[in-house]
Amino acid sequence: MARQLTREDYTVGWVCALPVELAAAQEMLDEEHASPERDSHDNDENLYILGSIGGHNVVIVCLPAGRIGNNPAAAVAIQMRATFKSIQFGLMVGIGGGVPSVEADIRLGDVVVSQPHRTFGGVVQYDTGKTAPGGLERTGSLNSPPQMLLGAVARMRANEVRGKSGFPEHVSKLERLAVFQRIKAGPDVLFEAAYDHEGGLTCDRCHIDRQVPRQPPKSEGQIVIHYGTIASGNQVMRSAAERDKVSTELGGVLCFEMEAAGLMNSFPSLVIRGICDYADSHKNKRWQAYAAGTAAAYAKELLRNVSKHTPLTSANAKPTDTEAEEGRVRVAFSGTGNNSGLQLGYNAGHMRNTFGRR
Repeated sequence: MARQLTREDYTVGWVCALPVELAAAQEMLDEEHASPERDSHDNDENLYILGSIGGHNVVIVCLPAGRIGNNPAAAVAIQMRATFKSIQFGLMVGIGGGVPSVEADIRLGDVVVSQPHRTFGGVVQYDTGKTAPGGLERTGSLNSPPQMLLGAVARMRANEVRGKSGFPEHVSKLERLAVFQRIKAGPDVLFEAAYDHEGGLTCDRCHIDRQVPRQPPKSEGQIVIHYGTIASGNQVMRSAAERDKVSTELGGVLCFEMEAAGLMNSFPSLVIRGICDYADSHKNKRWQAYAAGTAAAYAKELLRNVSKHTPLTSANAKPTDTEAEEGRVRVAFSGTGNNSGLQLGYNAGHMRNTFGRR
């Protein structure tokens, strides 16, 4: 019989938009818990899957069928946080449309993770702003992921370099279900940006000579993790020309999706997207299940690298004078950028608070 915990025991919120993403998330649970009884005065309309991953108690919620976009995502996340008041951070996990470029050789099935890059905190809402004579002027900004999650990302990347990542193992676990098998997804084909789809549910009518020649991956079935900016909007991106135009205007984005912008300023989150198409007119659903699986596998490995009692701090928070003073400890750090000294001093202050004075 599944264990039943209290609502206060859950500290991680996992949000997805599609049933196939929900199925992949459930497959990643180390243990599934019984749902708590609903209070007669409870106005929360969400339906939750509860369980644990890596010692963290996780609440998984999927957007209602047919309701996708930033606004429905925000509404679901707000209700979840009101019901599970101990949630510290969120994960937005699912599929997205990749933006292949010279800088980022993105392939179907790869994973894109939001990470601060240039002037953006990891996610940018590309379709909001004010109309000007020269076109859309984007306004506003979105928060960065929580510092504890960015720290876990750094640890994961180090583990990958050392050959100690559990990510491939998590992907392999999904192979027992035919829907998540890579072989079911079909070939990975990228067409020229100026060439539109010829029609139909597949690209059988599309001309082979308009495919973009690419080097084969280093190994069959290789999944590459990309880190940088994710573009979020309330409309589906299915034009290669518009995809590349928006990406250039934003200094280079890695993928497009439709929910993350609704979360970032109200629910501290990291966004994880498996690439299921190239955000062009040739997009179809054949790669969705496999891409949902690779994103869920990354999320599981991430949680295994997050300390259960790490204090939650915004990545762009400024240290107080006291914290800066506390940061003067003899510890070796690595960091880059003009603000690295400030951020490292802040990290050192947290280390001293955790491990005592040296």
